[in-house]
Amino acid sequence: MFKKVLVANRGEIAVRIIRTLREMGIQSVAIYSTADADSLHVKLADEAVAVGGPRSQDSYLNMNNILSAALLTGAQAIHPGYGFLSENAMFAEMVEAVGIKWIGPRPEILSLMGNKANAREAMRKAGVPVIPGSAGFVENVEEVRTVANDVGYPVLLKAAAGGGGKGMRFVYRDEELADKFADAQHEAQAAFGDHRMYVEKVMTQVRHIEMQVMRDQEGHAIYFPERNCSLQRHNQKLIEESPAVGVTTDMRAELGAIALKAIDAIDYENTGTIEFLEDQQGHFYFMEMNTRIQVEHPVTEMVTGLNLIRMQITVAAGKPLALTQAEVPLIGHAMEVRVNAEQPAKNFMPSTGTINFVFMPTGGPGVRIDSGVYAGDKIQPYYDAMIAKVLVHARTRSAALAKMRRLLDELEIDGVETNAAFQRELLDDVQVIAGNFDTQYVEKVYLPKWQAKVNGQDKEVD
Repeated sequence: MFKKVLVANRGEIAVRIIRTLREMGIQSVAIYSTADADSLHVKLADEAVAVGGPRSQDSYLNMNNILSAALLTGAQAIHPGYGFLSENAMFAEMVEAVGIKWIGPRPEILSLMGNKANAREAMRKAGVPVIPGSAGFVENVEEVRTVANDVGYPVLLKAAAGGGGKGMRFVYRDEELADKFADAQHEAQAAFGDHRMYVEKVMTQVRHIEMQVMRDQEGHAIYFPERNCSLQRHNQKLIEESPAVGVTTDMRAELGAIALKAIDAIDYENTGTIEFLEDQQGHFYFMEMNTRIQVEHPVTEMVTGLNLIRMQITVAAGKPLALTQAEVPLIGHAMEVRVNAEQPAKNFMPSTGTINFVFMPTGGPGVRIDSGVYAGDKIQPYYDAMIAKVLVHARTRSAALAKMRRLLDELEIDGVETNAAFQRELLDDVQVIAGNFDTQYVEKVYLPKWQAKVNGQDKEVD
């Protein structure tokens, strides 16, 4: 087992990894930007090394400085968390080239699955159902038009190296194609340094269902119960839950078999999440694979009782998986709400400043809050807006909803604005309560009604 691991991240995920390392008796090394010198992950780690200035590109994306920190402190492995360099094949290759273990899949797998078009093709060859669309990249408008005429409008232009909704454009008719193709290419080049695009059929009234997997170095693999991540805004997840309403035991087994087929085909190592779109007939189509731990992994931990971070570290150290597929439990229902420092009434504009007071409600069974903030902490403008993940677990979905409402009612953060009240209202929506929503529900149905109500309240106050 490793004696020392460097955590190449910040915020709540860095805190989570450092805590797990402490429980495993492994020393931890934190990295931090000059803006994060007083952050919780820095305080909790056994060692901490400054790697650059406040901007991500100067610190948390500074590959040379992070690698130097690992070598300087004698770290035997690097855990990248999520975001930042977690899916960067070049960095993983640099790490392994100097004899440090990358806690994740091999660099070539990061490269393969990080390119959405190549990943799609690899899955198609493995017999995994994929969304109808282009075979490989599209180089120009005419190639896009050919695909669109074949699968039918609307289509979705997607950046091959994309993520987070960047380099994506919906095209509803032929007249829009040229302008949107140029816009998407330009945004993809600016965001990822890669202008290549591919095309998928826009699937409407679908759910975003994902399945996390774990595979050891000997090729033994397991899948975990599915998560429903369909409550989204601008392709960013708001609330995640497991299991998904309407997914039967047989459907779960079918989806798990597809997921295992996918990772066996590419000789995958460690954890990853395969994301699917589910149509109204209950058919699943591969969308993409995240080759890292995900924000919502605690949802899976809550319904299985397993520590996925610990499993990642153990697998990376060459140990076999300690359980079989039959031993993976599914107990009750779990739900996660992301609390972001943002202003929903102002088009979700980020909120920054000092947290003067924070109360994270705990107590009672089935309650978990993952956060990296504390009273007196500063929310910086340089990084992601998420400051906490509020999680609940209960015997039934309705009990989980009730518990989550109670937690959000008690949650108090003073000094920055958050989306907690917005999320709390969303939990009272009739369709959310029924579990009857798709990936467009928040943006197309719920948000317009919520904004109209907020604007109406504003007028009454005036």
